[in-house]
Amino acid sequence: MTEQLLGIDWGSTNRRAYLVTASGSRLLRHEDDRGILAENGQFAASLNALRTQLGVSPDIPVVMSGMVGSAQGWQEVAYLGNHVSLGDLPRSLSPLQDLAAGESCFIVPGYYYADHEIDVMRGEETQLLGALALGHGSGWVVLPGTHSKWVYINSGRMAHWSTYMTGEMFAMLSREGTLSSLLRVGVEHEDMADFDAGIVFARKRLTLTNALFSVRARVVSGAMPATKARAFVSGLLIGTEFVGAQDSDTVCESITLIGSDALVQRYARAASLFNIAVKIMDPHDVYCAALSRIFVGVQTQGNFHAR
Repeated sequence: MTEQLLGIDWGSTNRRAYLVTASGSRLLRHEDDRGILAENGQFAASLNALRTQLGVSPDIPVVMSGMVGSAQGWQEVAYLGNHVSLGDLPRSLSPLQDLAAGESCFIVPGYYYADHEIDVMRGEETQLLGALALGHGSGWVVLPGTHSKWVYINSGRMAHWSTYMTGEMFAMLSREGTLSSLLRVGVEHEDMADFDAGIVFARKRLTLTNALFSVRARVVSGAMPATKARAFVSGLLIGTEFVGAQDSDTVCESITLIGSDALVQRYARAASLFNIAVKIMDPHDVYCAALSRIFVGVQTQGNFHAR
């Protein structure tokens, strides 16, 4: 029975790989820009090249999460309903059908939520399984990013969650449109006091499109220097997430943050302005903890060699 597992968080634009032991101890870590959009459908060749680069034998089982399991990825895997607990996720893996990748390759399914509103996730469920493995069985978990997730976990089950297109919207606003020229000013000298001002403005609960236009109005009227707009809009968009959490039916007094250091620090700062307590979990530790749970689950069932 193998004592190692190669786990790959394979997103749209980035890929992170971890070689771990059965206990989740990390032996190797690798990051690159070979997301699914860069592969042109050549996933098996890319995986085999990654194995060679890392010196990982084809006999080592592989578990992949993220957009690799989407309709645009390697093999589409159906979503699980949110009635399926995170603890059951290791028993819900989908075997890869592409034999060019070798034996014992699996994809982690995403989750689907439709109790009140409809929402989905792919990739975050693996991080949430890791958070569960590290003792976070209940409460709010926030995963900042291109599409930020606010997930309420109740006794190991994702009771509900909301997704915010915060990172994507900020990138789009910076690239083109009415605010783009303002958001390209002062990139290297953002003042966090301006970020805080954006947070405070979000608490006015204006319709977001109205609030965003008001940034331009402030600048052209002379009420705000153009150099302050970038940090202000960042605070406004992130603050809108916190306002949404405040309006949730579930009280939000504390959150656990999982994400890149730069984003986590911004979200922690925003949380302080909403009097929300913060716990921070390292995303790499969390992912490896998830792999240890997956390792045990699939080995118990003998799924590493079932095709």
